[in-house]
Formats: sequence, structure tokens, C-alpha cells
Amino acid sequence: MKYNFDEMVNRRNTYSLKWDGEELIKNAGLTERYDHETIPLFTADMDLPVAEPIIEALHKTVDHRIFGYSVFPDEYYQSIQHWFTKRHNWAIKKEEIVFSPGTVHALNVAVKALTNPGDGVIIQRPVYPPFTAAIEGNGRIVRNNALKCSDGSYTIDFEDFEEKAKEENTKMFILCNPHNPTGRIFTAEELKRLSDICAENNVLIVADEIHGDLVRKNQTFIPIAKIASHTNHIITCTAINKTFNVAGLHCTNVIISNPEIRELFSQTMGFNLPSPFTVSALIAAYNEGEEWLEQLNHYLDDTMAFVKDFLAKKMPTVKVEIPEGTYVLWMDFRGYGLSSKEVHDRIYNNANVLLEDGEMFGEEGGGFQRICIPSPRPLIKEALERIAVAFQDVEAKNLLKA
Repeated sequence: MKYNFDEMVNRRNTYSLKWDGEELIKNAGLTERYDHETIPLFTADMDLPVAEPIIEALHKTVDHRIFGYSVFPDEYYQSIQHWFTKRHNWAIKKEEIVFSPGTVHALNVAVKALTNPGDGVIIQRPVYPPFTAAIEGNGRIVRNNALKCSDGSYTIDFEDFEEKAKEENTKMFILCNPHNPTGRIFTAEELKRLSDICAENNVLIVADEIHGDLVRKNQTFIPIAKIASHTNHIITCTAINKTFNVAGLHCTNVIISNPEIRELFSQTMGFNLPSPFTVSALIAAYNEGEEWLEQLNHYLDDTMAFVKDFLAKKMPTVKVEIPEGTYVLWMDFRGYGLSSKEVHDRIYNNANVLLEDGEMFGEEGGGFQRICIPSPRPLIKEALERIAVAFQDVEAKNLLKA
């Protein structure tokens, strides 16, 4: 069927974090202003209806009228195996799959189960803030292998990465691929080199690959476990949450081929039973959701092209590159010569648009803003027009200088 992603669905009063979470958002320090005129584009869920097969599956679950303790049927595991074989040519064994009620939860479990207090964990900033929280919040030490940025393109500093991997107390590397917020999809060569360095230095890899199906036009995502020489040191987090816009159903599947690591991880994870809605949603998504996903990725490609064109015409000082993966854009406001606080004030308080300040992703994000664009394009257009008005004066000055 043909999906209409331009449809505006009112999410207020539906328990939505981004649309109803005023108190939580303000308490978290994301913004000073939040009201019914705010356009929130800060969190990575979609303002777009999910695939019809998922809706039908959830209706069937509701129609049963009993929502007791549930288990994972064989079809659950078969659906995961089918999806990753078909989409990524990656064969996963049933026994390698461990359920987690979320990816951030899985990261915390991995850090607790497989490292000790005081151990070092490598991350690549600017990166998703819960990576840092999972490390420092559990008494471990961040080893930052900052990505190198040149003209908006990000690359890995392999010399620095290897130095950090060789440090005696470095025990883990948390990989984000596709990378959030820069949108990089790392190449087979990059992934192979990362894996080899970690294997040589007894460093475990925890790969957050939950954006792996949100791939831009003419790009290819490769799971690190598929390209590595061996997978004894690799843990991979997969999820339907981002791909199919069902984050509220809390469904992450962690792939661990090493039985000893899997046992340690599972013991720390503890006993978890799924919601019946989680089970029915995953089976429907992986078995029948591909048509919706293909249309979604096409829509996201067009929205990103629209944003880039809009900025080029009305805010040429702001630099942005179309990412290789994810549905986030990493916008560079440094050309205005304004402080991060003034950039924030103009967007969040004057334009009344809620994004995410780049500093949240590490000091390397200073002067940047992350925008999540999986919303109807008319909403994205309104948000950008508000922001353009808020920067009209400094944009005019820059044009006069030019």
C-alpha cells in the first residue's frame, strides 16, 4: 500500500515524551521554553504512522482481551533471522539472540557485566549522550577517540584509537554505526580495522547498530559482526524501535555469538519477559514491514534534500551534509560567530523549536545542533522557517560581508 507521510497526526495528549513531556524536558535542561506552540524535533522517534501490518497485529493482540505474562515463540526468532539474512546477508543463530527492554539498558548491562570499576571504555565523540552515562554512571572511565571532522565529513583517527585500545585498563569499545549524530556509516575496511585492533588488544566491542535499516540513498550498511575475522569479542544491539517507530514497545535484541560472554551478559540482564504487544509487533515488522520501510527511507531522503536546499537558500551560513544513515541532521551554526548560548536562545526561545545542543554529544559538538527529521515535511518546513527568521539579522550581516 502507499503511505502518506505528509499526514499530520496530532500526538498531544497521547503520553508522548516529545509532545507531552513539558516538565521532564524542562527539568532535563533541554530548553527554557516549552508550550503548545513548541515544535519538538529533538528526540529520535517519528511523527509518522507505523506500518499497517504492525497496526493490524497489535489490533489482534488487543482483540484477544487478555494481556498476561508472555514468552518468545519460535516465530519471534525466525522473524529476526529472516530479516537480517534478507536485508544484510547476516546469518544469526537463535541461541545468539538475547532480549533487552531497550538499547540503553543493554549498554548499561554490558558495561556492568563485562568490565570492572575503573576500566576504560572507548567511545567516539560527538556521540549519543547515554554512551557517556553508561560508562561514567557505572564507575568506568571514558576513553574518547574523537572523530576527525573536515568540511563536514567525519573519519576515524585510527592511530589514536589503537593507542587507547592498547592501554592496560581499556576493556571495551562502544561503536555507534550508523553514527549518531554525524550520520556516518563506516566502511567495511574501517569496521574490519576496528575489529582487528580490538581483537588484538582483548577489547570487547559493543556495537549499537539500531539505525542500520535507516540508510540513505545509494548507501550500504554492513554489520560489524559480518565483516569481522571472528565475532568472539563482538556484541551487537539490534532493534525494531528506530526502524519501525515503536520505541514505546521496548524491543532490543542483542546478538552475542560467544557463549561465555552471552552467559555473563544474560546473568546481569536478569529475567525479562516480553509484552505480548512487543512480540506481535516484531513479528509483523520483520515479516511484513519492508514495503513501509522502503517508502519511509525514500521520504526521508526527500526531506533531507529539502532541508539542505532550504538552508542553502535562506541560511547559507549554516552548513549541513546529507548523512549516510540515520534520520538526524548535524547542523553547523559556527559560521555565525555566535556563542553556543546565543544560538540556543535564538532557536529554542525565539523560534520556539526544540532541537538538541551539540555540546550534549561532547565538546566536539560545540556550535552544532542535532535535528531529527522523521516528521511530516510541512512540520519540518514550519520549524525551519521559524529558525530562519530568528537568524535573519546575522544572516543579512554575513551576506553584506561576503
